[in-house]
Amino acid sequence: MQELIKKAEVLTEALPWIKRFYGKTIVIKYGGNAMVEERLKEGFARDIILMKYIGLNPVVVHGGGPQIGQVLKAMKIESHFVQGMRVTDSATMDVVEMVLGGKVNKEIVANINRHGGKAVGLTGKDGGLLTARKMEMTAMNPATLTPEILDIGMVGEVVAVNPQIIDALEQNNFIPVIAPIGVGVNGETYNINADLVAGRIAGALKAEKLILLTDVEGVKDKQGQLISTIDIRRVPELIQNTTISGGMIPKANCCVDAVNEGVGKTHIIDGRMEHACLLEIFTDHGIGTAIADFSREDSAA
Repeated sequence: MQELIKKAEVLTEALPWIKRFYGKTIVIKYGGNAMVEERLKEGFARDIILMKYIGLNPVVVHGGGPQIGQVLKAMKIESHFVQGMRVTDSATMDVVEMVLGGKVNKEIVANINRHGGKAVGLTGKDGGLLTARKMEMTAMNPATLTPEILDIGMVGEVVAVNPQIIDALEQNNFIPVIAPIGVGVNGETYNINADLVAGRIAGALKAEKLILLTDVEGVKDKQGQLISTIDIRRVPELIQNTTISGGMIPKANCCVDAVNEGVGKTHIIDGRMEHACLLEIFTDHGIGTAIADFSREDSAA
């Protein structure tokens, strides 16, 4: 009986959050181990469906770097990285589009649908969702001590988001699942970082929340303790003093940009934890690190 009472208490704790977020859009960047381990994949699909059934509008943006790497290796196409970005020539871009827009995207869609959801797979090419341009990357030449442009191929950045197709799907109770592939003004295809795509889409939709699933607990301080909340104005200082470093820098900057574009609150959470999204959204304390403009009254949730 005590176990049943605890279950009822969980539902009671979730009730005010369900009421607050009813009808709101939640953008979730899906990646890391949550996309690999079967137990986590099944749990993620059920959690997304639950959100939809209780009145939220989840939008999923997924990555797929490890899967791309596996296929490139099988095809004997060598991978090269510059400043953490995969150099994407035409042959690599074909594989990226095949894996992200085909294999990975359709697996996520099928998994959600198999558990009773109504998911639809998209890339940035569909409905003019993501207009992109070639990303410009520079590095200091040690010989001349001057910056030089690095060509990393068809790696792009988002120029504009047209959320019309997402709006149409949400109005008809579908769950959009988006692969981070954009299209240039001349029809060229670009491989785009999934965190950046999720942030820009969240901003265009004026989402209530942006959630980035990672393989770490969140942002930690110099003593290794989790920082539960960070005001967007503190992010540059934390990057400067290396509290935020490495791969966490683009994630934190993505969160800041999303908040500045109108997203209510952003979260970096551990996707290795079962039901991570539900714990973040529907419990009083949440998990991971929340990044927001905490001077705004609506950032309390």
